[in-house]
Amino acid sequence: MDPENTFAAEQYLPFAGISGSTLKLIAIVTMFIDHTGATVIRAIQRHPAVTADPELYTLWLHIYQAARSIGRLAFPIFCFLLVEGFLHTRNVRKYAGRLFLFALISEVPFDIALKGSWYFPAKQNVYFTLLIGLLVIAAISRITENWTRNQLLSVLPIAAGMYLALLIDTDYNYKGVFLIAVLYLMRYSRLYQCLAGAASVAWELPAPLAFIPVYLYNGRRGLRLKYFFYWFYPAHLMFLYVMAHYVIPAL
Repeated sequence: MDPENTFAAEQYLPFAGISGSTLKLIAIVTMFIDHTGATVIRAIQRHPAVTADPELYTLWLHIYQAARSIGRLAFPIFCFLLVEGFLHTRNVRKYAGRLFLFALISEVPFDIALKGSWYFPAKQNVYFTLLIGLLVIAAISRITENWTRNQLLSVLPIAAGMYLALLIDTDYNYKGVFLIAVLYLMRYSRLYQCLAGAASVAWELPAPLAFIPVYLYNGRRGLRLKYFFYWFYPAHLMFLYVMAHYVIPAL
């Protein structure tokens, strides 16, 4: 745990703030809406009854765009929670191992739901981005701990992580790894952390709005939802795949 990262919500907010589990649920719900847009709503748009009616097609197009916009809030929150997880975990290796395991478990659901193929090696799921980001901030932590006079060396793992994410093309690739590094480096001030995080995702509106609930985080864990999220990611992708490819076309 990083004691300097502890956030006393009552010092800054007129109420008790929101817990980590609430943040996680916000991220999960917005991610589900996003992926529903990318799969189910897309399938509805391709339905003959919809394509034959221009007004109906336009309506579903607007719904699709709204769903994808709402979904932009999910990833920045997950990145913030990853940094918090790193700061509070007792075993970084086990944390990285869980991310890697679920990256492997989630690859087929990711490919079939979002890429239309059981095997799509050109793109990797978001767990790989989070894993690379975790390894980057672990390396930064080690560097700043052992070489305090040469903290500029932190640039090396950031650059290496960004290159790796770009090379294997993980979801959000180098931009996601950069965001994780920024959130870690700015961890001593929640306000600056949120401002820097918002600036880092300003290329994808309305993603910066994700840092409103992040700012309201009170530093408390809340409900224990760790494995719920790990399993939710591949499970919801499989569910949406079935809905988009079997249920909607049969209607």
